[in-house]
Amino acid sequence: MSGAKRLSVSLILTVKDEAENIDDLMASIAGQTHLPDEVIVVDGGSTDGTVARLRAWEGRLPLQVIEAPGTTISQGRNVALSRATGDFVAVTDAGVRLDPAWLERLVEPFSREGEQPDVVSGFFRADPRTLFELALGVTTLPDEEEIDGTRFLPSSRSVAFRRSWYLAGIRYPEWLDYCEDLIFDLRLRRAGARFVFQPSAFVWFRPRPSVRAFWHQYFRYARGDGKAGLFARRHAARYLTYGLLVPLALSGRWPRVTQAAAAGALWYMRQPWLRLWRRRRDLRARDLVAAAALAPLLRFIGDVAKMAGYPVGLVWRARRYGLRATWRDIPEEPTSGSPAKL
Repeated sequence: MSGAKRLSVSLILTVKDEAENIDDLMASIAGQTHLPDEVIVVDGGSTDGTVARLRAWEGRLPLQVIEAPGTTISQGRNVALSRATGDFVAVTDAGVRLDPAWLERLVEPFSREGEQPDVVSGFFRADPRTLFELALGVTTLPDEEEIDGTRFLPSSRSVAFRRSWYLAGIRYPEWLDYCEDLIFDLRLRRAGARFVFQPSAFVWFRPRPSVRAFWHQYFRYARGDGKAGLFARRHAARYLTYGLLVPLALSGRWPRVTQAAAAGALWYMRQPWLRLWRRRRDLRARDLVAAAALAPLLRFIGDVAKMAGYPVGLVWRARRYGLRATWRDIPEEPTSGSPAKL
């Protein structure tokens, strides 16, 4: 960014019980080619030494550690936004490490001539450490080639936006515990914010390390969909497939249905297998084969977790706001946790 006016950037994130990973994240922040003017970390009540590890970085980074026990991710991000002073806010998350040029590339579009964006959507890449995580990464995380940048809504593990949108009243939804970043994106887009996709600004994201952790992740994602009234058709298609089409195909009574189901299953797996194929030169043949064999099972586990979580979210929404309500209709109900302290 030589020759350009240096942008004032606040970097915010929330953490809870991340002692095992937090030093890697902090080191990747300290190693940025464009350092943030301030780093605001809200801890939601860690009991594993995360806060002590964070405070060890206070002399090496312009770091504010805010302890706010009981806060959710949304509440924590709103607390961080309320303390931010930069013209622009970059957001990342625990469990990632930043590419060294992440922040530089993420804020670069804000300094371009002509019509400037309000939101810059960064990207994320899988950072597997085991064969299971490799298979899970290709099953659940898209490659850049698959993304339509005009429609892409960023994860809050890699995004930047003008702080003026927060000052104008756009907040993370404190009534939602998962999928909160998607609702934040939708609120920005509904308000007229201009998005730009910047895939070169990426973070490394480690997939869940076990079936149990993956199950809970996708259960909660789908529960969030149900709470917010998102993707109803997509979830309905999943129930139809597993509740009707799969049993018909397995019965063997209608060969054409069985053949069509087999073709559909192969089509359903095309992206995970294609992602593996793109990585073939970096993988041993046996790992490539093993991950390809594991991917269908992981798809099934993820689908079942979603089918279990979605109705839980629907019940929550129906009891509070009525089943026909969506994220557009649900008012903010700030429920901040214990008083935050620096």
